[in-house]
Amino acid sequence: MGGGGAGGSVKDVQSKGELDGLRQSGATLILHFWASWCEASKQMDQVFSHLSTDFPNSHFLRVEAEEQPEISEEYSVSAVPFFVFFKDGKVVDKLEGADPSSLANKVAKVTGSINPGEAAAPASLGMAAGPTVLESVQDLAKANGSSQMGNQVQTGLDDKIKKRLQQLIDSQPVMLFMKGNPEEPKCGFSRKVVDILKDEKVKFGTFDILSDNEVREGLKKFSKWPTFPQLYCKGELLGGCDIAIAMHESGELKEVFRDHGVDIIGTEQGTGGILEPTGLTANLNSRLQSLINSSPVMLFMKGKPGEPKCGFSHKVVEILKQEKVDFESFDILSDDEVRQGLKVYSNWSSYPQLYIKGELIGGSDIALEMQKSGELKRILTEKGIIKEETLEDHLKSLISSSPVMLFMKGTPDNPRCGFSSKVVNALKEEGIDFGSFDILTNDEVRQGLKVFSNWPTFPQLYYKGELIGGCDIVLELRNNGELKATLSE
Repeated sequence: MGGGGAGGSVKDVQSKGELDGLRQSGATLILHFWASWCEASKQMDQVFSHLSTDFPNSHFLRVEAEEQPEISEEYSVSAVPFFVFFKDGKVVDKLEGADPSSLANKVAKVTGSINPGEAAAPASLGMAAGPTVLESVQDLAKANGSSQMGNQVQTGLDDKIKKRLQQLIDSQPVMLFMKGNPEEPKCGFSRKVVDILKDEKVKFGTFDILSDNEVREGLKKFSKWPTFPQLYCKGELLGGCDIAIAMHESGELKEVFRDHGVDIIGTEQGTGGILEPTGLTANLNSRLQSLINSSPVMLFMKGKPGEPKCGFSHKVVEILKQEKVDFESFDILSDDEVRQGLKVYSNWSSYPQLYIKGELIGGSDIALEMQKSGELKRILTEKGIIKEETLEDHLKSLISSSPVMLFMKGTPDNPRCGFSSKVVNALKEEGIDFGSFDILTNDEVRQGLKVFSNWPTFPQLYYKGELIGGCDIVLELRNNGELKATLSE
């Protein structure tokens, strides 16, 4: 994708120096970290490109995360898609994951394109009059003026309208809220989605949002999606026109419909429908059991650990690597019999699927949550996959969890002793990023660290795993102008 910064285009960043130069200019920048193997990245790139036409006075930039590791590391990018928002040379917001609504809202917020009391016109928001963000901005501005827009967006819905909206969304397995009806669409975007659904040969219901303003305005808030059309599958929002096109072209839409058992017109059943089998053959059942038990830790994923084909699979691979677990994997894209059969066998409709000693743990979200809570490490230890961590190992892990690590009483936002507060203030004044651990929450760590470090008091400050000292030493380094240099060698 070409382009030269602002003006309704997306520019690929080729170096850290190039990005730093743009930052120093003070211009508003929106940076998209993506990966060529990640379908979610590709779909969000469609939205990103569309937004660049609506906000041509900002710079929309792309970075291929794995090709530019120096930039990715600077902004702590661990998964794609990932967005960073800059204003006046500073990072003002971040967004992780494929969330088109949040991206549109954050872009609108950081660009500040609406003048108080002034309705947004196509000329002020770029080339595409009417799409994505423009429509909602116009509606909100006309209603009460942009000074009240924030309150309008956040206004809650009463239970009656929430119930009505949910009933409408659930009224058909595939439900399209559009302008007009399938025979006579009232906008080009609605017509495109209708054509896509017809091409996919799915049965779908529709609702003309032009016929009911309560539904039209209520659904924007209920779904947190500011424009129409809106496409739902089994009660879940898929997105608008751009997302539907991207999913259709990539084949992802067909897969979603198949995974959710959506009726297909003209199949052998007469009334249509891709129906999940209710049972598995003995041979397939035996094969799936054999695969699941082929390794103590088994991951069924899209792609391979060295080349994942989706962001969710990539996340679970990274989690297992962080836990230092040996595991085997199976690429479900290489065998459709296994792919479809395992959904029935496990009663789990999506991938990746993580198994430990033959038992299903779950997918990406569950694995991530279990890692954060420590539950994953506990299960791996109980099952004999990894050795139980000693206190010394735990302390070493905590100390090395951040290049600059502070063991203190309380938290940086709420220190529980004056010495800890002084060290926090010294680090902040020097602009030093640091991790912290509240020793009041874990007496084993508190007492163990005194012995491990041979330092009897807190706070204790570490740099790259080595003890710097306590409050007096930190303040002395700060007063001598040596603190920042010491923590960046």
